[in-house]
Amino acid sequence: MTLSRRAFLGLMAVAALPVATGGLWSTQVEPNWVAVERIALRLRRLPARLDGLRIAQLSDLHISPLVSQGDIARAVALTLDQAADLIVLTGDFIWHDASFADQLVAPLRGLTAPLGVYAIFGNHDHWHGAGRVADSLQAAGIDLLENRALRLETGTDPLWLAGVDDIWEERQDLALTLRNVPEDQCTVLLAHEPDFGDEAATYPVDLQLSGHSHGGQIRLPFVGAPVLPYLGRKYPIGLYQVGDMALYTNRGIGLIAPPVRLNCRPEITVLTLRAGG
Repeated sequence: MTLSRRAFLGLMAVAALPVATGGLWSTQVEPNWVAVERIALRLRRLPARLDGLRIAQLSDLHISPLVSQGDIARAVALTLDQAADLIVLTGDFIWHDASFADQLVAPLRGLTAPLGVYAIFGNHDHWHGAGRVADSLQAAGIDLLENRALRLETGTDPLWLAGVDDIWEERQDLALTLRNVPEDQCTVLLAHEPDFGDEAATYPVDLQLSGHSHGGQIRLPFVGAPVLPYLGRKYPIGLYQVGDMALYTNRGIGLIAPPVRLNCRPEITVLTLRAGG
């Protein structure tokens, strides 16, 4: 059977349609389609009176030419809609150019929660301008935890929030971070790189919240993520149990080059803590 030139070009156009559609989806639709993931976690040492406490997690904002101030503002608004008791941001606020950190102040200033808003550094913050990021977080009223823990204002029932500095850059010191935390009291740890969980689980930590991997940005059926970063390969996405410690890895809001997401929507996590194990 022979085909005319017109018929051949028509067939090629039909064949190319899924590729073009997939390209539009992964570059224009999915990167802007933020999911709210709701997770219930039972923590053995959580005081009964704190049962139902809600934590909202944002991660990997990566403001840059690829992720605008408007993108961050929309994520902030969606986070506020969740009415969480506590908001945490688990690192990587910039990508490549520290000057973009200034654009974080206006949208992040809107974040508020009864127990406060806290953040840690990620590897990109150190690589491209941690000082500029720290200044922006301070201007936005966000408390930066650098190898520090604090007891949250929950009344007589204790809940501790701890944050380590970046692990890739070997700035973390978990022993120092937890030095004033009673070993029998419930502790939530912010650690940018999720694979730190193997070390964190050897300490009296109940829950580690991480980001870093972006979930791989591209996840293929039966394969998963073809590429994952250092320290984001063992626990790259979602919920894990590491010994007695729960670990959750957020897929992030932003992205880095290549600027695509496929089967890996940006994410705001809302974790509801339940008492008892």
